[in-house]
Parts: sequence; C-alpha cells; structure tokens
Amino acid sequence: MTDDDRDRHTADVVIVGGGPAGASAAVFCARAGLDTLVFDRGRSSLKRCAHLENYLGFPAGIDVETFYELARAQMSESGADSVSDLVESVTRRDAGFRVETQQGRVVETDRVVAAAKYDADYLRPLGTSDAMFETYEHDGESEAYFDREYPDDDGRTPIEGLYVAGPLAGVADQAVVAAGHGATVARTLIADARREDGYWDAVADRVDWLRREAELDEEWTDRERWHEWFESRIPDGLDREAEAVERIRETVVDERLAAYVSEAERNRRAGRGHRRLAATLDDEALVDGLDDPTVVLDSLDDDTIRTYLNES
Repeated sequence: MTDDDRDRHTADVVIVGGGPAGASAAVFCARAGLDTLVFDRGRSSLKRCAHLENYLGFPAGIDVETFYELARAQMSESGADSVSDLVESVTRRDAGFRVETQQGRVVETDRVVAAAKYDADYLRPLGTSDAMFETYEHDGESEAYFDREYPDDDGRTPIEGLYVAGPLAGVADQAVVAAGHGATVARTLIADARREDGYWDAVADRVDWLRREAELDEEWTDRERWHEWFESRIPDGLDREAEAVERIRETVVDERLAAYVSEAERNRRAGRGHRRLAATLDDEALVDGLDDPTVVLDSLDDDTIRTYLNES
C-alpha cells in the first residue's frame, strides 16, 4: 500500500504505531503469513532520544534515525506494509474492525494491535470507554487516560481481536522492553488466529526460529516420525481422519522441518544479513571500518564490506 492509495483495503492485522513495539509485532505477524499493515505517523517518543545506547546488538549504541531505518527495512523484508498516516477511529463490524485514518483510508481487518504510546482516543468508538479509560481530576479539570491494566500481560483485551502492545499496555518505557512486548503480543495474536483456523492449544503456537540441520537427530529427519509426534498431540474426541486435522498436521510438520537449515543455507543467510546491515550504513563509515578495527564495523567481515562497496 502506498501513501497515495486511498481505496478500501482489507488486512489480517492492522497495527497502530510503528515504534519498537509496533514494528516488532509487525515482523512476527508478517512472518507468520498474516497480511499485516502498520499505520505510523512518525511521532514515536523514541525519536526524542539523542542516542539509543541500551538496545541489545549495538555495542556503541545506535542513532535513532538508523535504528528506525533498520526497523522499517526489517518490516518490509518480513512482508509487512507501513503507511504514514494517523488512525482516527477503530469501530466494530460484524467480524473484525473498520479502521479509518486522517487521510481518508478505510481498512477492514480481523485484528487490531494498539501500539502507539499516546492518545488512544481512536479506540473510543468501540463503545467501551468506561472500562477502557480512567478519568482523573486535576485543578477542577477532568481528563481521561487509557487504562494500562485493560489488556492482560499478553496484550489481549476484553474485546476479541483487539490487542495492546508496548508502554500503552503498561510495560517499561524502554525501546528493548517495548520491542519484546510487541513480539509477545504478536505471538499471542498468531496463536489466537490459528485457533480460529482449527488449531488446538498443543499446536497453536507457531515456530519462528532456525536451528542448524546438524543438530537434528537422524530419526527426526523422517517425516513419519513427525507425524507420530503430531498424533500424540491430537485431543481425545477429535476426528483424526478429518480433512482439517490432516491440513493442520502437514502445516505443523512443514514448519518444524523448515526450522532446521543446512550449513550452506546458514552461511548464505549470514552473508545476506551482513550485506543488508552494510546497506544501511553510509559508505564513509564502511571505509573507516576497513581501516579501523576498533569501530563497531568489526562485527562485519572485510569481504562483506568490500563486496557491498563494489556493488554500490
């Protein structure tokens, strides 16, 4: 979706807010195959930070602009769409929600993740403002704030399909903590979506990790062995021969087997990851990284840097 596209759209998930919580949730949702759309008006509180120094993976810290560029690139790489627009209202429809924005976009979606830290007024049309907002009196003035205890620890709310992630859900106001909570909420949402699709608790959680193929015991390279593993997780009373059960079985087994990669594939992914990181840095920094082994670029091998500089 482009910023100029104003047609009616649909999505599996709409995420309101593109800060660390929203971006992290988007990556997990999109990687799970959910059609994911992020509305981000670009006013995350993190942008007031002078330099992000406690986010894991950046030994010398990272400037906020580069951090956001990396986050946007990862959302795109995962398959999520991001649009610069302000969500003005979220209303219920027969199944799911209708999201309307300041620039006239209308999106119908199955699920909404509220991940913007400030101003949840766009949720008021859901008709539960008495439970969702708390009113405070100060100097004779009444002001309503979103109740951060409205969602549970996993981001679920009393409204089916509505989730809350990040500081709006009461987690610590730190980028790495917010990102972690965004991932937690996304995993909850994904499992809920799978349950709606017929999955049961024992297989609802989706595998989203990679391991070395060499760590896979020989017996587990056999698909039939995974079938046996799956059969042991089918609830009593469920028709094991049902078409839906067979579909879920093959999907789950595919996911389990795909989680193991060969050494060649691991090296390919490592090289591609380094090149994508190098593409985010300016050429001068890359050249300095070749000459000065004390800079943060010592985490990238020299061949990767030279290859990127030659290609660019």
